[in-house]
Amino acid sequence: MSAVVVVGAGIVGSSVAYHLARRGVPVTLLEQGPAPATGATGSSFAWIGSSGRHWPGGAQDLREYVLADYRRLENELPHVTVRRTGSLSWADTPAQGSRPGPGQFRVERSDIAALEPNLRHPPDQAVHTPSDAGVDPTALTHALVAAAAAHGATVLHNTAVTSLQMTNGRAQGVRTSTGLHAAATVVLTAGTDVPKLCEPLTADLAIAASPATLAWVTAPPGLVRTIVARPDFEVREVRDGDLLMVVPHGEGTAAALEQAAQNALHHLKAAFQGSEQCRLLGYRTGQRPMPAHGPVIGYATHDRSVYVAVMHSAISLAPTAGRLVAEELLTGRPTPELRHCRPRVR
Repeated sequence: MSAVVVVGAGIVGSSVAYHLARRGVPVTLLEQGPAPATGATGSSFAWIGSSGRHWPGGAQDLREYVLADYRRLENELPHVTVRRTGSLSWADTPAQGSRPGPGQFRVERSDIAALEPNLRHPPDQAVHTPSDAGVDPTALTHALVAAAAAHGATVLHNTAVTSLQMTNGRAQGVRTSTGLHAAATVVLTAGTDVPKLCEPLTADLAIAASPATLAWVTAPPGLVRTIVARPDFEVREVRDGDLLMVVPHGEGTAAALEQAAQNALHHLKAAFQGSEQCRLLGYRTGQRPMPAHGPVIGYATHDRSVYVAVMHSAISLAPTAGRLVAEELLTGRPTPELRHCRPRVR
């Protein structure tokens, strides 16, 4: 197969590059940062699941493959670890008459206390999703990039893509801060930067940027056992003794973000007994790509020289999307699982 350039070494681009390289496709992965996962991926809560929540557009068609593709990756990449802890979620006021989704169960206070024994005040009810899991998104992305390189992919960091190289209306590669990289097919996985790169094309890409703030906290190992989604914060243990929290987004100033992170830590300590030693390690705001109508995956040109892959939640969908994108590029045949994800090309 002809050479492919993948733009963006976040979780999606790394998955695409890995699945292509694993099947013998000559692929070059370009990343503007000094390492993989320095963009939205590194600012992801990385809650993996196939039940509940909102799965817009074509995401609904992909959800059934999420857990199986993660199990496959664990077998293929020995350094990938998925923490299958399940999740507990509840709101201030439970929705009257609402039913949990497939694979979810409504649990009472005693069951909640058994699942999260350090909770000071378990709610009367919560939704338990046993199949939910979490992953270290940065470690996973690094593992995918390393595996892609081991299969022959070229990986270039500090290489910002400035534009597509267009000749007679067809993309011939990309222009970067370090020069031209020619390719028969360009795959754009650079999240919120994709619409700008696609400006010379006729594709209609409705992709917004949504800020999300995370905080990293050191804690006694096992303080939090599941993925806990409370009304005031979400928290999970990424690795023994390290917690990751979703912080309600503030006004965006440095002082407001610091205060929001400190408030989240205060809520954590108030919620869990044995949390006196918890300390804030840092916090970060990332810009998540939010396609208006669900995942955007497919060719952005009629001549098939440019392919785009942008989605939310990228952490859940990336292993499945990478596998399917590689299949399409390698065989030239559309995969039915992606039929509702196509970009609109005028």
